[in-house]
Amino acid sequence: MAKSILLVKTSSLGDVIHALPAVSDMRAAVPGLQVDWLVEESLVAIPRLHAGVASIIPVALRRWRRSFWQAATRREMSAFAARLRTHSYDAVIDAQGLFKSAVIALFARGPRYGLDFHSAREPLALFYQQTFRVGWDIHAVERNRLLAARVLGYANARPCNYGISAAARAFAWLPHSKYAVLLHATSGDYKLWPESNWVALADTFNASDTACVLTWGSTREHERCVRLAARMRNAIIAPALDFGALAGLFAGARAVVGVDTGLTHLAAALGVPTVGIYLGTDPAATGLYGCARACNVGGIGLTPSVQDILHALETVSP
Repeated sequence: MAKSILLVKTSSLGDVIHALPAVSDMRAAVPGLQVDWLVEESLVAIPRLHAGVASIIPVALRRWRRSFWQAATRREMSAFAARLRTHSYDAVIDAQGLFKSAVIALFARGPRYGLDFHSAREPLALFYQQTFRVGWDIHAVERNRLLAARVLGYANARPCNYGISAAARAFAWLPHSKYAVLLHATSGDYKLWPESNWVALADTFNASDTACVLTWGSTREHERCVRLAARMRNAIIAPALDFGALAGLFAGARAVVGVDTGLTHLAAALGVPTVGIYLGTDPAATGLYGCARACNVGGIGLTPSVQDILHALETVSP
C-alpha cells in the first residue's frame, strides 16, 4: 500500500482548486498517506489551505520561461530538481496532463502515472510507467478524483469534499457592514458579463444594506473596477490581495458572484454562497461543482439576466 505520493498539478488557479477533492479522497482511502503537491510558486496558498497536504513543492515554470538563459535561473532550476529527488515516492501522479507537467514528473523519484493518449490534451504516455483512461464527458473535478482512485486502487463513492477552510479576515479598508464580493474580471473578454448588469446587481445588494467589494488583478481590471464603482452607490475597490487574503475576504462575505474565473471556484470551495456566471464556457465541464452552497447560471452563447442571478442567490443563501 502506498505511503507517500507526489501530486503534480501546477496551474492554473481553477485547475488547482479542481484537484483538491482528490487529496481528500486519497487521504480518506489510505490512512496515514503522505500527499505532497508540486504547484506553481504563485499558487502555493491554495494547497496550503488543505490540511491533508503534507508538503508543498513550488515550481517557477512561468518565471523561468522569461529568463531561461540567465545563469541564476539555471541554478535555480538545478536546485529545484535536486530538491525533488531528495524523497522517494510510491507514486507520482501527473494530474495536469500536459508536456510541461510530464517533464517535471521525470525529475521525481518514484513510478509515474498519468492519463492515456485518449484522455490528455497531449500524447504523453511514454513519460509514465502506467496510464489510465479518464473520459472527457465528466467534470474536471471528477477526472482528477477518478485518476487518483485508479492509481491507488480504491473505489471512490465519497461525496465531493474540497477539504479547505478559511477564517473571515478583518481589513482596515473594509467597513464592518455586510458585503458581497463581485468577481467581474476574467482572462477572456468572451467570459465577461455586461457592466450594466453588474451595476444593477449592486443596486439590489445596496438596497439591503450590503456593500459590494470589487477585486482586480491587473491594471485593466482595476480600470474596470473604477468604472463600475463610479456607477454603484456603495462599492469598495479592494487593494491588491494575495490568495490567502482573498480566501479571508470570501469567508466573511454574505455572497460571492463571479464570472468564469478561478477565484469564483475558490469562494465556492470554501463553502461561501456563490453564483458562477457562464457565457463562453460550459459549466458542465468546468463550472462550480460539488459545493452545497454554489450554483452555475448561463452557458455557451447565453447571457444570464440580473434576475437569473438573484434567483440563484436565493437557492444558495442560508
